[in-house]
Amino acid sequence: MLNATNIYKSYGTVDVLKGVNISLNQGEIVSIIGKSGSGKSTLLHVLGTLDDYDQGELTILNQNIKTLNEKKLAKLRNQELGFVFQFHHLLKEFTAVENVIIPALIQKTSKKEAEGKAIQLLDYLGLKDRITHKPNELSGGEQQRVAIARAMMNDPKVIFADEPTGNLDQEASEHLHELFIKLRDDFNQTVVIVTHNLELAKLSNRTLKMVDGIILD
Repeated sequence: MLNATNIYKSYGTVDVLKGVNISLNQGEIVSIIGKSGSGKSTLLHVLGTLDDYDQGELTILNQNIKTLNEKKLAKLRNQELGFVFQFHHLLKEFTAVENVIIPALIQKTSKKEAEGKAIQLLDYLGLKDRITHKPNELSGGEQQRVAIARAMMNDPKVIFADEPTGNLDQEASEHLHELFIKLRDDFNQTVVIVTHNLELAKLSNRTLKMVDGIILD
């Protein structure tokens, strides 16, 4: 699914990633843990093509990322990758279903088709009665499930989640843990999670520890 070899990334004079190697297989959940400043969020952004890297090679679905122009890279990101962040990034003036369909509209899917699929996803995630609610009418856990539905909208091959439970209480965090397992089991979904939550990490197929810009064996 994804292979990163000897990835380096710096910001100015600060070396953040120092030769990272990681590969992902279909249908597995991989958690990346480590202290703040270890480089794990930067790595997630690089793997998700949200940020560039200085050296190394990144291949996603047999495509070398450095060979893609901006248009092709944007297409890959929209069609094959999904993203869930700590702070949801939902548009506050839009309803749940309107937030979820955005990636499909970017892909030129008809609004009617997109809304039908979005409603199915929200129903699957336990939000059937919340589709017309705006973010300020939803709990933190519900907002995060809307964000997951949005990430799933275009049937991505990989979902990248950056501290997805970091803004949730324990009960909502546990529900989200169960949801990631369900996505793997029901859809053979590949998920990469950056987290401080060791309970979430324990449920993963693999846990990788980052220390000072590298992944420990």
